[in-house]
Amino acid sequence: MRSKLIILSLILAAIPVAVSLAMTQYMPSKLLQVEYSQLTRDAQRQIDCLAANIYHEAATEPRDGKIAVGLVTLNRVYDERYPKDICSVVKQKTNHTCQFTWYCKMPSVRSQDLYEQAKDIALHVYANYERMADFTNGALFYHADYVNPRWRGLEKTVVIGRHIFYKEKNR
Repeated sequence: MRSKLIILSLILAAIPVAVSLAMTQYMPSKLLQVEYSQLTRDAQRQIDCLAANIYHEAATEPRDGKIAVGLVTLNRVYDERYPKDICSVVKQKTNHTCQFTWYCKMPSVRSQDLYEQAKDIALHVYANYERMADFTNGALFYHADYVNPRWRGLEKTVVIGRHIFYKEKNR
């Protein structure tokens, strides 16, 4: 009788673990909360580049629009055709043309509050990129809705605020 109770208690003890393991397959991982000061200098530099890109590309866009710009930047980092770090992606030029137009113009930060929002979002996206749902659907490109770049071979994935996001067809 005692051995049956031990076996039963072991089975009952294992149920929460099994349920927990099963649930993690269907529930997204918890997002990380990271402080800028906890990062290495190189990681801080990458965050600064991402924050500048988010600020100059989407400072007045809704939060999802700012996150989407961060996602596109990191989507490029993880695409073999682009540089392998955020600062290099942001500063990339093709045929003397900046991939992110603001970088060639090097504008200054006009609103410290908007920049701090961009920096918070940059830190969040940087720390959680692999845990987040990419609501741009893998976009590598975007433009404002008042621009007509005449891009070919791209498929629209989503419109967020004033930005239209794209990925390559058949990729």
